[in-house]
Amino acid sequence: MQEYHVPVLLNSSVDALVHDPNGIYADATFGGGGHSRAILKKLSAKGKLLAFDRDDEAIANVPDDKRFTLINHNFRFLKQFIRYGKMMPISGILADLGISSYQINVGERGFAHRLEGPLDMRMDKKSTLTAADIVNTYPEAKLKHIFKMWGEIPNAGRLVAMICKGRTGKAIRTTNQFKQLIAACTPKHSPAKYLSQVYQALRIEVNGEMQALEALLKASADCIDSGGHLVVISYHSLEDRMVKNFLQTGNLDGNRQTDMYGNVERPFDPEPNKAIVPDENEIASNNRARSAKMRIGVKR
Repeated sequence: MQEYHVPVLLNSSVDALVHDPNGIYADATFGGGGHSRAILKKLSAKGKLLAFDRDDEAIANVPDDKRFTLINHNFRFLKQFIRYGKMMPISGILADLGISSYQINVGERGFAHRLEGPLDMRMDKKSTLTAADIVNTYPEAKLKHIFKMWGEIPNAGRLVAMICKGRTGKAIRTTNQFKQLIAACTPKHSPAKYLSQVYQALRIEVNGEMQALEALLKASADCIDSGGHLVVISYHSLEDRMVKNFLQTGNLDGNRQTDMYGNVERPFDPEPNKAIVPDENEIASNNRARSAKMRIGVKR
């Protein structure tokens, strides 16, 4: 297997997360295990690390360490697993969102518009909904909604009209078929950026990514102990906006609510108050880092 994934903001994220070497931590997105291995190096013999990943292929990356447990499931159920294991409250949660380098570099997974393969995009291959299902069966209004909402596509109406016309009588099953179908509304000056937005919208819908992030953020308030840390690395504005709103206001909409003394009612204090981004050296060595933003919250 090729290198599974190069972790982004590795040292800074793990340093921000681990404040008690004897604590229990959760890596919500195990992937290639880069962050998990770095966390384990900072833990004592008493420390524990739970990791979540819904992709069966991530199991091959599990470290041989008695302090480590991989839960082959969606991190949206993190609270239930921690509660079932009688581990609440834990010391911190790290979530490196998005897709792994391995997933996007394997054409058979269908995540990348630059590679030929089935129009799939499932992080969990046991789930039933694929990107092809969405393209071929979603009604026009629903397609327009996901491309506007999850991809922020400026010409979503034209894009959807082209999809609905092109899929009549012929199912769209591969990435190349899909690209050819929408070629007329793909900007010639920036095709890669446009296609990335289109594929992002489909991927988010297939995997319920925003719903999972919402569930994780809400669960973190219940699962993390006072003084514990929530560290989230995001890769597009939709994710970052949700995390920013939650840390700064305590809710996902960004509506500030205060108590009778004017203090903002929120479970975490953002420290620092703004996002942390990779430096030029990391971006040069790992292109995926160019859009990364890390936010840190300390539980009140």
